[in-house]
Amino acid sequence: MNYKALLTLALAAPALALAQGKPSDPQIAHIVVTANQIDINAGKLAKSKSKNKEVQAFAQQMITDHTAVNKQAGALAKKLGVKPEDNDTSKALKKSAHENIANLKSLKGTAFDRVYIDHEVTYHQQVLDAIDKVLIPNAKNAELKSLIEKVRPAIQGHLDHAKHVQADLGKRADSGKKK
Repeated sequence: MNYKALLTLALAAPALALAQGKPSDPQIAHIVVTANQIDINAGKLAKSKSKNKEVQAFAQQMITDHTAVNKQAGALAKKLGVKPEDNDTSKALKKSAHENIANLKSLKGTAFDRVYIDHEVTYHQQVLDAIDKVLIPNAKNAELKSLIEKVRPAIQGHLDHAKHVQADLGKRADSGKKK
């Protein structure tokens, strides 16, 4: 089975759901919280399964950073009296995440590391696309929009970091084949 093709297909569903509608602020809040929780959960799994120090460090960064964003989002929602509202996009994100976690649980060693990091690269690109094309343009509340704009550079940093780890894993695989 081509996991990369499956991953791309699974991640395309949330992007399509986002593109098909204009989410309300409560829906945007739920999408933000859901997207962060997904990365926290994947990071926890990676931290427990990976033996690669670089992958473990990346996973810890995901846990730390996304937990902090969820705390900020939760505090803002409470302050504004906004109850995050489940929606098709957050449901699609959860479904895709469930499939990803199930797949990751079946893998070990370098196969796990590669699939985890490949997913992180694709996932963070999808999140950036959603931020730029849907979440920021549709957020009506200035504070919610500001929070999303403030978090965007960190998401870009995560993408860049994931690409770096991905390249390093590729180099190790290539050097292993030459021996």
